[in-house]
Amino acid sequence: MSKHYEGLINKYRTRLPVTASTPVVTLNEGNTPLIELMNLPAQIGGNHRILCKFEGLNPTGSFKDRGMTMAVTKAVESGAKAIICASTGNTSAAAAAYAARAGIKSFVLIPDGKIALGKLSQAMMHGATVLQIKGNFDDGMRLVQELSSSMPLNLVNSINPYRLQGQKTIAFEVIEALGDAPDFHVLPVGNAGNISAHWIGYSEAAGVTCGSCNHCGGNCAYLSPKVSSKRPVMVGYQASGAAPFLRNAMVDSPETLATAIRIGHPVSWKLAWAAQKESNGWFNECTDDEILVAQKLLAEREGIFCEPASAITIAGLMKDLKADKFPTGSTIVCTLTGHGLKDPDIAIKQSAAPIVVQAERDAIADVIAKKL
Repeated sequence: MSKHYEGLINKYRTRLPVTASTPVVTLNEGNTPLIELMNLPAQIGGNHRILCKFEGLNPTGSFKDRGMTMAVTKAVESGAKAIICASTGNTSAAAAAYAARAGIKSFVLIPDGKIALGKLSQAMMHGATVLQIKGNFDDGMRLVQELSSSMPLNLVNSINPYRLQGQKTIAFEVIEALGDAPDFHVLPVGNAGNISAHWIGYSEAAGVTCGSCNHCGGNCAYLSPKVSSKRPVMVGYQASGAAPFLRNAMVDSPETLATAIRIGHPVSWKLAWAAQKESNGWFNECTDDEILVAQKLLAEREGIFCEPASAITIAGLMKDLKADKFPTGSTIVCTLTGHGLKDPDIAIKQSAAPIVVQAERDAIADVIAKKL
């Protein structure tokens, strides 16, 4: 009988900075589905193959679990007894869950009134000490860096290089599913660790040293064996109110309903630019209204319910398809970073209210008949 799946570190051990004695902390993250869109391509235009890597089906509902299994594993290996992070929501949920799994303490700083309740509830249930600061994510990021440098706390935001090592495995899974790298890979950009990590993974799989890894010094240990013939063009989408890559400057007061990417000072700034330039890709922006339209469209037409920050991938793709930025016949993979249940309030606000009827067959049948 084959052994059940035991998480991305165990699967990709030879491509990750772990040893046989590393105490792996896992919730069996990764191995998420690559779902081919069947209805939207005809509606949004172009003759393309479009697939979604749905990271919302990770244990805590977002791609953050990929990086957190590595970050917490290495923290435990180093003897750490506590971790800390700043978060707009998903990082706090993942950090708290993996700390609970490891039996260590977790501290999370969240922006005052700027976090979806679905995410906050996760951090609280997993036993994290939640500190709600009177400031934004960027303030929190600055503070956790200061605190981790002066207290016995291991910082697990994506400035931690082990986070990117875990997140790069998305690229490996996409290549395994398709047989090669796609032509394009599009994804949301907030703190910019994910686009950087994707590029690291695709580069290693193609046997190429990339500029998005500042640790190998051009001597990457994970370039063999080569498992893909190419690297995709990387395309990153930002919310218009939180778009430092489109402004070519940091944004001091970012605003967007897509809370997971409400970040104005991305810590992976240089790495993300390297990924964009090396891949000959680009950045684009979407309004909050465009994001909500895409979220609803994806849910209603394809049955995939993602959070707003994920839906920007579809919103941006629709915009760039209309601008003919993708050659005919392209294979395009979209990373959907988190599940829609992360932010149920926004989903409910843009959906029709339940229809109140009497508990009688004829009354219910009448409503159904009008909808058929």
